Amino acid sequence: MVKNFQMKRLLHLFGGGVGLLGVVFVLLKFDTYSDQIDFSRFHVSDWLIVVLLSLFYGVANILLAHAWWHLLLFNKVKPRVKWAILTYGLSQLAKYVPGNIFHLAGRQALGMAAGFPARALAKSALWELGLIVMAGAIFGPLVVPLVWSELSYLMSYTLFCVVAMTLIFVISHWFSRDIAAALICQIIFLTISGVIFILVLSLVVPNYTVLPSFPALCAAYVIAWLAGLVTPGAPAGIGVREVVLLFFLGGVIGPADLLLAVLLGRVVTIAGDLFYFSASWLSSMGKNNESIS
Repeated sequence: MVKNFQMKRLLHLFGGGVGLLGVVFVLLKFDTYSDQIDFSRFHVSDWLIVVLLSLFYGVANILLAHAWWHLLLFNKVKPRVKWAILTYGLSQLAKYVPGNIFHLAGRQALGMAAGFPARALAKSALWELGLIVMAGAIFGPLVVPLVWSELSYLMSYTLFCVVAMTLIFVISHWFSRDIAAALICQIIFLTISGVIFILVLSLVVPNYTVLPSFPALCAAYVIAWLAGLVTPGAPAGIGVREVVLLFFLGGVIGPADLLLAVLLGRVVTIAGDLFYFSASWLSSMGKNNESIS
C-alpha cells in the first residue's frame, strides 16, 4: 500500500515536473521572439487582438483534450471529462521541450498516477498521434491550388469535404464512434488554428485580401503544422513549420511579412498554451478533480 502511494507520488512529481519544464522553455521562446519582432509597428488595438486570439487558441485546446478523452474511452479507460481536460492542459506545454515527446510522457505519468493502466494510456497516445496526422492530411486538397493553379479553389473545397465526411462516416459506422468523435474534434481544432493564423497575418498585412483563398491559406498553415509534428526532435515543430509556410505562401506574400506573421503566430500559440496550462493548474488545485466517472 505504501509502495503504491510512493509510486503514485513519484508519477505525479514527474508529470508535474515535465509540465513546469515546458513553462521554462515557453518563457525562453517568448524571450527569443521578442528580439525578432518589431513591436513598434503594432498599435494597442493590434495587441488586444493578439491577446484575444491567444485566449481563443488556449480554449480551443480543449477540443484536443476531448479527442484524447474519446480515445481513452475507446481503450476502455473511463475518466471524467474534466480530468482529461485538466491533465491535457498540465502536460501540453512540455511539447516545447526538445525531443517532442515529453508532453506524452507527462500525460502518461499523470494518468498512471490517477490509477489508469499504463498500456491503455500508451495506446491512446499512439491513437492520438496517428489520428491527428490523418486529420492534418485531410487538409491536403485545400492547399493544392497554391502550388497547382489547374485545380480551382471550388474543386479543392469539394475534395476536402468529400474526404472528411467519408472518413468520418466510415470510421463511425464500421469502426468506432469514439474514434470518429476524436477525429472531428481534431479537424475543428486544426481549422481554428488555421483561421487564427490568417487573422494574425491580417494584422501584419492589413490590405491583403484572402477571399476566396482563405481556406487554402488556412490549409497551408495546417500542412506546415503537420510537417513540424512529424519531424523528429523539432520541439512543437519550430523551424520546420516556417520553412513549409514559406514554400506555400512565399509567392503570394512578401517573405519578410510572412516571417513576421509566423513569429507573431508563434507568440499567439505559445501564449495560448501557457493560458491553458495556467487555467488547468489553477483548476487542479480544487477539491473536485476526481479522475473516475
